Parts: sequence; structure tokens; C-alpha cells
Amino acid sequence: MEAEVKEVAGDEGVAEGMVAGAARKRYERLVAVRSKATRGKGAWYWAHLEPVMVVTPAGVGQAAETKLRCGLCSALFSASNPSRTASEHLKRGGCPNFSSPCSAAVDPLPISSLPPASPRRCPLAMRWPALPPPPLTKPALVLSGGKEDLVALARLEDSVKKLKSPMAAPAAALPKPQADAALALLADWILESRVSVSPSSLDHPKFRSFLNQVGLPSVSSRRLILSQLHARYLEVLSDSEARIHDAAFFQLSSDGWKSSATSSDHSIVSFAVNLPNGKTLFHRSILTVSRAPSSYAEEVMRDAVAKLCEGFTERCAGIVADRFKKTALRNLESGNERMVNLSCQLEAFNGLIKDFAQQLPLFRKVSGHCLKLANFINVQSQVRRIFLRYQLEEHGHARLPRTASIGAHRASDELAVVEDVMEFARPIRMAALDEDYKLVYREEQLAGEMAELIQNGGFWSELESVHSLVKLVTAMAHEIELERPLIGQCLPLWDELRTRVREWGVKHGMNSEAVEKLIETRFSKNYHPAWSAAFVLDPLFLIKDAGGKYLPPFKRLSPEQDKDVGRLITRSVSPEEAHIALMELMKWRSEGLDPFYAQAVQAKQRDPSTGKMKVANPQSRRLVWETCLSEFKCLQKIAVRLVFLHATSCGIKRDSSLMRWMHVHAHSEVPKKMAFLTAHSTIAKMDSFTETMDVDVLNMADDDALGDFADASSAL
Repeated sequence: MEAEVKEVAGDEGVAEGMVAGAARKRYERLVAVRSKATRGKGAWYWAHLEPVMVVTPAGVGQAAETKLRCGLCSALFSASNPSRTASEHLKRGGCPNFSSPCSAAVDPLPISSLPPASPRRCPLAMRWPALPPPPLTKPALVLSGGKEDLVALARLEDSVKKLKSPMAAPAAALPKPQADAALALLADWILESRVSVSPSSLDHPKFRSFLNQVGLPSVSSRRLILSQLHARYLEVLSDSEARIHDAAFFQLSSDGWKSSATSSDHSIVSFAVNLPNGKTLFHRSILTVSRAPSSYAEEVMRDAVAKLCEGFTERCAGIVADRFKKTALRNLESGNERMVNLSCQLEAFNGLIKDFAQQLPLFRKVSGHCLKLANFINVQSQVRRIFLRYQLEEHGHARLPRTASIGAHRASDELAVVEDVMEFARPIRMAALDEDYKLVYREEQLAGEMAELIQNGGFWSELESVHSLVKLVTAMAHEIELERPLIGQCLPLWDELRTRVREWGVKHGMNSEAVEKLIETRFSKNYHPAWSAAFVLDPLFLIKDAGGKYLPPFKRLSPEQDKDVGRLITRSVSPEEAHIALMELMKWRSEGLDPFYAQAVQAKQRDPSTGKMKVANPQSRRLVWETCLSEFKCLQKIAVRLVFLHATSCGIKRDSSLMRWMHVHAHSEVPKKMAFLTAHSTIAKMDSFTETMDVDVLNMADDDALGDFADASSAL
């Protein structure tokens, strides 16, 4: 049934939009019920009752409700219970024009065959009159295209209905400043909504129609998003440059110089700036060849320092970098006596795991057995089926263990194999006890050897100890990545590692001497005298003695490390101030810090996100030197530069798709700006410009569009 809204009484200018949604839904449900009531016990009364919308004045506004109108006498009733209304009004004689009390027993005609309702108007009512009924016997419709035309005919009827329906007129166009501001907010929302909203949504016809209705012009999604990208880039760049300019000194952080998983020829090298207040700002990313020579790396870092320092190189307190040869860092440091250049400690711990894989005899033995076992399971079809069956029962899924070429000695491959064999230990043992497996090793010598290995308890004990050792170092590396320790924490970190390794040896009954030697070798490669100096100058590590004083932990240094502190301090000041700095160091060594300030610096609180105890105010370690220890004129200058230095590089997550775009569109500024904003948001832990959104925005434009936008933006 199709109805047309007409206002029967009241102000004729009352729009349909004033009708309450609930009443309209009730009306539509009743119309649907009436249109389908062709048979059954309710069909007789729906032939006489008609749903209508009634609008009555209610105070200041209008009130709408759904009523039932009797088609015989035009009386209005509540629509809450049509069956009851029909019984009381029609059956019990309430309607003067209802003359067939037995109508309920008569097989009713379909609603569509009823004559149209009389054109009487009911006061205060809005009603939807029925369309003229179709003939009782409708001839079959034959179309020239056959059944295929039915879909096209339905579309034609829909188009006719849309043309008949009144359409709201478009709103007046907003003034240009207001429209520009609204579109800018729209672009911001798209960019900050991460992957939940795609920029391509702006091109949807219905969304364009919406913009037209609210008075906004249709806009190209490419132009809008990329323009906003440029504006955001300028905003973030200006803010970063201002912060770096205002800082008294900074640390340059760099990671990269290594091929990615998707490209063996190119890599992205990222630079960030660590400020004394604990903030980290992204500087830039450059696309370069992987495994660049040390001289080129030195040149790029020297150029970055010169640009950031604005001619005053002493503002750079040091560099922390990963995947570099130390010669580049040492050459840069030798040119500036106050600079401290460090290797990333996260890379050092990851390198230690590689040392275990390549040089630890126990690891070589265990990984060799695991490689043979994994290769045997993957190659021998009968054993493979047995293993996968037990694995499915045990883990709920089935996959083959990772493997590698025997003798390849790639640390990452061997670690993966060891991890898989450890994870699938139970299915492997159960497979070796299976009756079908016994049939295999009776016929194949290698199967018998593998069965002996699987049933050897010593193999599994050694595997567990190796796996536990790798897991120990991996867990510490993960903590380093999350915490991003300062250089004063380097010595305690390595001491903690030594302690854990000794505990590991006791727990697994292993001699830890070989492991400790590898740790000392890796420690020596990464050690810097600034570690020792920052350790004794950082108020966080002051130790309370028997007399209640908080003194620097010189006793925890080796004799050589103690000498390193003096050498670094004299190197960091002018020759005229060297003896003064050493005297102040002796005073600091004997007097330390006021107990109240020391306790305030070392105060800890529980981190709600991790549950661990953390320093309540990390910046107080530097602020104490700048405010409370002013009597140390020379030592103060050194301490404030040392204690804030980070021991890890910025650790920006690489986006292989973005790197590929930077390589292909090296001539365009768009990928560079996208990389800048992506890295900036990653470091600052902002919600906008995630990697997936970056690639989505980049894919919006083809090569020509990117080039055109780059030309236009460069002129701004």
C-alpha cells in the first residue's frame, strides 16, 4: 500500500520532519500489516480500518501520533490494539454504517482489491490514501526481453518513485572561509581516524550529495587530503624546529643503514633528536643504499649535526646509532671533545643472541640436532603425517617446523628451528612412540637415529637450557626497547645480565663460563667511558652509606672504569678547567647529594599500565644538577649533558610500502612528507598518520598527481 502525506487540519506549513520518529515507525508498521492482511482472522477488519498520522498542537510545538480511522464513519481510535478496536466498534454496533455483523465469517477480499477510500478529510489528521486498486484479474505481463527485463522494470519504477517523492532543496552555499574551515576539519578527521575511515569515502555519491545539502562544495579527495597533508607537515616541522632551537643541547639519534625484508638494495635511515626534557622529535628520513660504507654514514651524520646545530656544534651532546661501524662514531667524536657517540644497546643485546648462535658450543650442538630433526620430519612423508596428526591433537592446528640448510649457519634460521622444535616437543615425542613410526625406522636407518635422539632425555634438557638462555636475553632486549634506558643505566643492565646468566647456569646445571665470555666480548665492543661517568653522576644511583650520606657508586666500578670517569671529565672541559673539574669530582665523591633531594630523585611509583615500579620524576635527575648543585661549576656542565643521553636509537618502525614509494617517487616531496609525519606520530605516540593510512593516502594518487602536488607544494 502506498500513501501520500496530507495535512488535514492545523497549520498547513507544518513539515513532515516535525512528526516524531516513533509515531512514524508505528504508522509504517501498521500500513505494512494492513497491506499483507489478505487472509486470516484479521483481514475482515483491516478492510475498514485505515492507519493515519494525526498532528495536534501541543504547547509550543507539534505532537504526532498514529491513529486508526474507520473508513465507514471516519471515527478515530487509538492504534495500540487494532483487534480490540475492530471488535468494539464494528462487531458490537459502534459503527452506524457497518451493516454486516457476519463479515468476520466471510472470506474477505484482498486489501489491494478494495475500492479507494472516500476523499473525506478528517480534522487534525494526516493520512496516506490508498492508490487505485488493480483489476481483480490481471493479465500476465509479457516483456520483449523476457524475464531479464524484470530487473530493469523494477529500476524504472524506483526511478519514477524518486521523481514523485519531494526532495529537499540544497542548502545555500556556505561562505568560502567557513567552507574551507569545514573541509579542513573533515580532512583532519579522515587523517586522524586511522584505518576506520578511508579517504576514498569522500568520493562516494551519497557523501557528495550530503556535502551539497549542507552547503559545502564537492571536493576531490586527492586534493583535500594531500593539501591537508602539506599543511600538517608544515605545522609539525615548524613546531619541531622551534623546540630544537630553544634547547640548550640535544642528542642525535639514528637507526637504519640496513636492507629491509622487501628490498636488498635500499633502506631508510631515520634521524631523531632527543631533548634534555625527555622529548624526542623526528628530524628526517633519507633513502640510501643498504650497507653503506662507514665514510658515507659519517658524512650523512656530520651533515645532520651541522644543520641542527646552526653553526654551534657544541649544542650536539652526542650521537646514538645502530648498525654502524664504530669508526664513524669515533671519528665524529674526536672532532668535538664534548660529544659522546654511542652504539645502540638494543642492537648490542640482539647481537649477543647471534653470538650465542654462532660461537657457543652448546648452541651449535643443539641447533645441529634440531636442524636434522626438522628436516627429517619435513622430508619423510609417513613421519610428517604422523607428526601433523599429533600436533593437531595437541595444539589444535598443524604446521611443519621451520628449517634451514644444514651448514648454512644463519643465526636467525637456526634460532627459528630451535624455537619450533621446543614448541612441538610433545607432538614429536608422541609421534616417535607411534606404531606407524616404528614401521618406518625398521626400514630406514635415519628414522632409527632420529628415534634415538627423540628418546634421549639429555637432548631435551640441553634444548630447554639453550631455549631458556635465548629467551632470557630476548626478554631483556624487549625491556630495553620499551624502556629506552639512559646511558647511566648501561652498566647496571650488563650487571643484571651477568647475574641472570649465572642463575641460569645453576638452574639448568650448566657451566656458564663460555656464555659469560661471550657477554664480556660483546660488552667490550659496546662499552664507552661515558657509561661509567654517567653512572656515578646520575643521582638515581646514589647509595646511602652508614652515616646517612647519599654517595655516588664508585665502588661498583672497576679500576679501569674509575679512571675512565676522570679521563672523560677532563676531555669534556677546557684545559684551564680540567683541574677544577677533578677537584669537584673528588668533592662529589666524598659528599654526594643532600639526602632529601636524593630521596626525592629516587622516589618511585607504580606504573598503572605495566604494574612495575618506575621513577616518579625522571627529569629530576638532570634538574638537581641545574638547580641544587650550583657549587659544582665545571662538573655541573658535564653532568647535565651526560645524564639525559639515551642508550638506544629512536627505533622507528619501518614501513616497507612507504619505503618502496620513497624509492619509486624519489623526485616527489609527498612520500618524504608522509614519512616525516608517520615517523613523528610514531615517536610522539600520536593517533594520526598510521602506517596503513599512509599507504592508503599515497595510493590515492598516480605518479602524475604526486608530481603535480610536489611542484605546487614546493612553491608555497
